[in-house]
Amino acid sequence: MHILWAPWRSHYVENVDNIEGCFLCHAINQPPDRWKEVLVLYKGEGSFIILNKYPYNSGHLMVVPLEHTGDFLSLGDDVLADMNRLLKLSLRALTKAFKPHGFNVGYNFGRPAGAGLETHLHMHVVPRWNGDTNFMPVIGKTKVVSQSLGETYDRLKKAIDELT
Repeated sequence: MHILWAPWRSHYVENVDNIEGCFLCHAINQPPDRWKEVLVLYKGEGSFIILNKYPYNSGHLMVVPLEHTGDFLSLGDDVLADMNRLLKLSLRALTKAFKPHGFNVGYNFGRPAGAGLETHLHMHVVPRWNGDTNFMPVIGKTKVVSQSLGETYDRLKKAIDELT
């Protein structure tokens, strides 16, 4: 048995059956003084940036339209332009804060494509470093994320504030 300490998951596990509505809509509808608690980093005119609560790597974030929709084709060009603007801001902030060697960026449309939340689309931005893949996920079926969400949030928020 492999044990990986991840205490931030306990709140989710204990409350998963009580979650109503969309966690992305819930997060962005919080007042700015609660954004750190819900991991919102920045709000644009048509979209926002939020840290992924269950990241593949430190700095894994999402760019999300303010509009609650799972249909990419229904989004207006103004929203898509804002999402791309926030993607650029995200890449600049991640580069400033963490100096990754590359990025994975993309959407998952529909459950067969890996969408965990089909009703509110979102773009994943995952920073990558040379050597960040190792034997742990392959042999040990365990992924190691080496930084707390709070520390990641603080570093990215500072970088975003300096860039905007």
